[in-house]
Amino acid sequence: MTWVLIVVATYVVGMFPSAILVARAAGVDITSVGSGNPGAANITRNLGWKRGAWVFVLDAAKGAAAVGAGLAIDGRPLAYLAGATAILGHCYPATRGLNGGKGVATGGGAFAVLTPVVFVILVPTWVVISKVTKTAALASLIVLCAIPVGVWVTGRDLWELPASIGIALLIALRHASNIRRMRSGSELSL
Repeated sequence: MTWVLIVVATYVVGMFPSAILVARAAGVDITSVGSGNPGAANITRNLGWKRGAWVFVLDAAKGAAAVGAGLAIDGRPLAYLAGATAILGHCYPATRGLNGGKGVATGGGAFAVLTPVVFVILVPTWVVISKVTKTAALASLIVLCAIPVGVWVTGRDLWELPASIGIALLIALRHASNIRRMRSGSELSL
């Protein structure tokens, strides 16, 4: 019963619309600007890096809080599940017709708690790749591929490898439109 409550609670936490609220405070409907995605990259492109940083921190906090609750209540298996459901809530919020963000920052917050060493390495990696390529989605996809490698290299339990792959794939699936735009050369720049 506890696991069910955590899953429901972390999904609800994941639905918190950080980007929409930050943009609304600036008088903008972020879902009708740029890519229309309610996430940190679209906020950064359209409202500047300071607001983008706020959205990243708020979205990452959702993943970190979910994983922290899972760890405190029943250890790493529940922590992974809680992180995944927070990401699901962010990507597929019931309050907005299952049309949410991409899950990168929320996933980043989850892995900041699950594998802090990997997080510390991958954040600057994302920054460098996004600056060099001017493409947040490409940087995100490369980092998503690196997460399971980082989990494996840091010697976590074997079951954490497929769990981290599953979470990375969940987030990568939300980037299908970005991948199509990258292939056609029409992906938005940072």
